[in-house]
Amino acid sequence: MNKSDLLGRIKERKISIGVIGLGYVGLPLAVEKAKAGFKTTGFDVQQKKVAMVNQGINYIGDVVQEDLAALVKSGMLRATSDFSFVGECDFIAICVPTPLDEHQQPDISYVRDSVIEISKYLKKDSIVVLESTTYPGTTEELVKPLLEKGSGLVCGEDFYLGFSPERVDPGNLIYKTKNTPKVVGGIGKDATEVIAAVYRAVLSSDVYEVSSPAIAEMEKILENTYRNVNIGLVNELAKLCHEMGISIWEVIDAAKTKPYGFQAFYPGPGLGGHCIPLDPYYLSWKAREYGFHTSMIESSMMINDRMPEYTVERASKILNRFRKALNGSKVLVLGVAYKQDIDDYRESPALKVIEILEGQGAEVSYYDPWVAEYRYKGRAVQGLQELTIETLEGSDLVMVTAAHSNVDYGFVQQHAKAIFDTKNVMKAIKNRDNIEVL
Repeated sequence: MNKSDLLGRIKERKISIGVIGLGYVGLPLAVEKAKAGFKTTGFDVQQKKVAMVNQGINYIGDVVQEDLAALVKSGMLRATSDFSFVGECDFIAICVPTPLDEHQQPDISYVRDSVIEISKYLKKDSIVVLESTTYPGTTEELVKPLLEKGSGLVCGEDFYLGFSPERVDPGNLIYKTKNTPKVVGGIGKDATEVIAAVYRAVLSSDVYEVSSPAIAEMEKILENTYRNVNIGLVNELAKLCHEMGISIWEVIDAAKTKPYGFQAFYPGPGLGGHCIPLDPYYLSWKAREYGFHTSMIESSMMINDRMPEYTVERASKILNRFRKALNGSKVLVLGVAYKQDIDDYRESPALKVIEILEGQGAEVSYYDPWVAEYRYKGRAVQGLQELTIETLEGSDLVMVTAAHSNVDYGFVQQHAKAIFDTKNVMKAIKNRDNIEVL
């Protein structure tokens, strides 16, 4: 491969780009690459997404509708489900889901299937980058052999391969795909340099080069395991503080006045989103290959996984004060998105809370201004279209499980019999007679 030639073509925007997977990671990335002057093709197996992109219709919150429509109209961005067009791409980014299976083990079937399809059409002098979060070793142990076997090409001689973890934070008003620093680790220094050059041409942020894909893969796991462990710590302290009659929220507010050595994390009904609840499972699964048990990490995972049950236990005790059993009570859940002000409910703890409530006989309804309907374990559930006085007064308990800023919590407090605020979103409300906080 001629590295100098590739770097020159990247600088002159003469390479074409393919993005595999047009979800929360892939579509924003495809848009940014097209905006940077690279002709971009998005690939997805879901025909609905392909059709919407080709019509210039956006379905991801972090993408600007006008940008998408203009790029499609100008011919800089298109979408397809036909992988044969991979043969027209010089740079291919893989941004497909990496969920857990029913046994809480990594499901890398989406990555494997995508790589197999790519390998059929991979041409010489191409660059392939995996962005999907996964266990350390995936790029070199899984992706590289599959690409070489399917294409007949040799990594490092005929194509470059690397890993660059996605760092998408849906709903973040400051950091988007464009300005979030990127980490790149390629198989060989030349691969790292070329991959980094592409991202530097697209992003306004720093691009940090590491010595191998495994370093970049572990770095991503560290980011989210760090959050998982610290959230597990504060969730455990929240339980202790409740027993002691101490407000964990006030404790955290006091602790974060220290200008060094402390970062604030907050308790809640559990962990949600695609990364933080899942990544530690990837790490602990891989660690067992080496006979190593990630005991502290696994402890935090257990604490966080049990928070939905704990949340329901606390809800039951609140109802008991009103001489109400959970069985038969009407519970209104406010918010099923996994974090505030987004429409993403992947791995949302609120869904588990609802499942447990219903399992114990509660009549559950939900209102979420961002999520009109959700699907959970094969079932579609419709939310309330609006929050009314009748709904609030007719509920035995209102549970706040997402801190959306476009909900009138003062209105909720005025008309609800009892409120269990698991996010402390009602902290500014002075009349707290009917409010209990996690």
